Amino acid sequence: MAEYITRLDYLILMFIQEHLRVEWLTKPLVFISHLGNSGLFWIFLCLFLLVFKRTRKMGFCGLLALLIGALITNVALKNMIARVRPYEQFSDILLLLERQRDFSFPSGHACSSFAAACALYWTSEERNRVIGVLSLILAALIAWSRLYVGVHFPTDVLCGVLIGIFSAWAAGRLIAGLQNRRRAVIENSSVKEDDENG
Repeated sequence: MAEYITRLDYLILMFIQEHLRVEWLTKPLVFISHLGNSGLFWIFLCLFLLVFKRTRKMGFCGLLALLIGALITNVALKNMIARVRPYEQFSDILLLLERQRDFSFPSGHACSSFAAACALYWTSEERNRVIGVLSLILAALIAWSRLYVGVHFPTDVLCGVLIGIFSAWAAGRLIAGLQNRRRAVIENSSVKEDDENG
C-alpha cells in the first residue's frame, strides 16, 4: 500500500513538473513558498492582530492553532515517520529551491498555513472577514507551491492541510472552553453577591 501511494505521489509530481511548471510562474511561487518558512509570516500576522481589540481573539486563536500544529507535525510526526523528500527518492524530480533540512511528511508549511488561516477565518467577525478569506487563499497558494517546487509529495501536503484544519478546530474549542469557564465564574460571583446583598 505504501509503495502504491508513493508511486501515485511521484506520478502527480511528475505531471506538475512536466505540464504545469511555467517560467513566469516559478519566481512568484518560490517566493510564496518561502513565506511559509517556520510559520514566521503567520506568527507575525497573529502577533499584529493581537494589538487591536477587535482582532485580538483572531490573533490568539491563530497562535494557539500554530502551536498545536507544530507539536503534531514538526515535533511528533515528522520524526516518527521520517519520510525522505521526493527529490532524494527520485532523481528526475527537479528541485526549484534550496534542499530542505527536515523530513517530508507531513508538510509543515501546509499545516501552519491552514492552522493559522482557518483559525483566523473561523474567529473573524463580519467586518474582519476579509482577513480570514485572504489568509485562506494564501494558505492554499503556499500548500500548492510546495508541490510546484518539488519539496513535498502530494500526501505530505494533504495531511499537512488536514492537521492544520484540525489544529484550528482544536484551538477554537480550547478558547471556547476557557470563555465558558470564565463566564461561569463571573455568573457565580454575581449570584453570590446578590445573595449576600439580599
